[in-house]
Amino acid sequence: MADLPEGYKDIPEEDRKKAKVFFDRARTVADTGNYEYAIEMYVQGLNYDPDSIEAHDAMRAVALKRKATGGKPMGMSDKWKLKKGDDKQNMLNAEKLLAYDPSSQEHMLAMAQAAQKGGFYDTVMWVGQMLFRAIRELPDKKQDVGKLTALKEVFKAIQEYQSALDVLAAIIKLRPSDMDLSQELKDLGARQTMKKGQYEQGDFRKSMRDREGQERLMRLDTDVRTLDMMGQAIAEAEAAYRENTADPSLLSKYVDLLVKTEQPDYENRAIEALDQKFRESKQYRYKQRIGQITISQLGRMERSLREQVTKNPNDPELRKSYNQFLRDRAEQELSLFRETVENYPTDSAARFEMGRRLFLLQRYDEAIPVFQQARNDPKYKAAATVLLGRAFLEAQFFDEAVDTLQAAIAEYPIKGDEKAIDMAYWYARALESKGDLPAAIKSYSQTAQWNFNYRDVQQRIKRLRGTVNPNQGQPANPNQGQPATPGAPTL
Repeated sequence: MADLPEGYKDIPEEDRKKAKVFFDRARTVADTGNYEYAIEMYVQGLNYDPDSIEAHDAMRAVALKRKATGGKPMGMSDKWKLKKGDDKQNMLNAEKLLAYDPSSQEHMLAMAQAAQKGGFYDTVMWVGQMLFRAIRELPDKKQDVGKLTALKEVFKAIQEYQSALDVLAAIIKLRPSDMDLSQELKDLGARQTMKKGQYEQGDFRKSMRDREGQERLMRLDTDVRTLDMMGQAIAEAEAAYRENTADPSLLSKYVDLLVKTEQPDYENRAIEALDQKFRESKQYRYKQRIGQITISQLGRMERSLREQVTKNPNDPELRKSYNQFLRDRAEQELSLFRETVENYPTDSAARFEMGRRLFLLQRYDEAIPVFQQARNDPKYKAAATVLLGRAFLEAQFFDEAVDTLQAAIAEYPIKGDEKAIDMAYWYARALESKGDLPAAIKSYSQTAQWNFNYRDVQQRIKRLRGTVNPNQGQPANPNQGQPATPGAPTL
């Protein structure tokens, strides 16, 4: 294997371990929605391991989420506070500015140039390709030849001649009469031919590990074969969309393919494309799609955290972090669904999901009218009515809870299926809270006959049967006037 380009800087294993502490903290903080602190943690980690592509990807995802929730570019006073220093510090400053203003081509170029001077060539490829896509997404008249030329020189400096050729081809398209560019194209092509096969393109750290006999995967790939098969389809869909950006169906196909990978870097490309289209058209549907991607990402985070809790059931801190994440996730999703309802008042699905988040956040007084509206849609009538009854119950409107759940049972045509069991159980809970214990026992009994292991129905039947003596009348319900479920409710 040939030597790597002059100036490449390898990162010691000890520094990568130090960086990981900050990256782990950044992920935890980002899950709570504290995006600016998460960005700071990533920057501090990158100070130790400035060529970590996984960290760059994660920080980029945080930056896009911050922007989607209204985050603004960094103010002048904060810019003045940025540390001055060497090429590495200049790269970190540019990346932090980019995190606050994710679409800035100036910050992308500054980061690429500083990374090249500092010897962080994987980072050069990461941000350089991002900048190239951002420029090429613009109409020809708006593409900045100066930035393209500077990017070409950066790629040449790290001997990434194929990437330099790609950029040069874009420049020639904008300046077809420039004969010097044609000659440069031949020269770069010759250099690429000589270099081809010497080391893996755009993966300098892996090349160093190979040379040292210390192979190490650079990035986690959950399904290599799937991504390989989808790569060509994504490239074709992107090319088709770039040829006709006015066709929304082409953008939709491109985004769907990117999102299907469930890989953060691909999803970030989808978010970038949607965000640009939203800024151009002001059509909310593109911003709504960004929200849907965010919700999917939050769902994956939840599954990962839940797995950790399951594997470590005796770790109270992990359980606490998981519960806090659930609340933060509900808050963030509530904001997204509320915005959708504001823009699309007839969207029953968004309204129902908005009510569910309000319920999870124990904001029952707000959830009640939302469920009352959502149940007008036949598709959500049964589910919204049950949650409405439960919201009444949690808010201690016991009569209203009983009446609502009784009506839901009467209107639901199927007996004994999952929804019917759920209705019977919560109707019993409402009756118990109201103090009508014989009726509550009867409804609990019906629940048990359909599903004996449903929730805590066995324990409730035994406890209530021990308190009710038909010959002595009915005692007061010890739970009357108390919340239906202690702590945070579940759906």
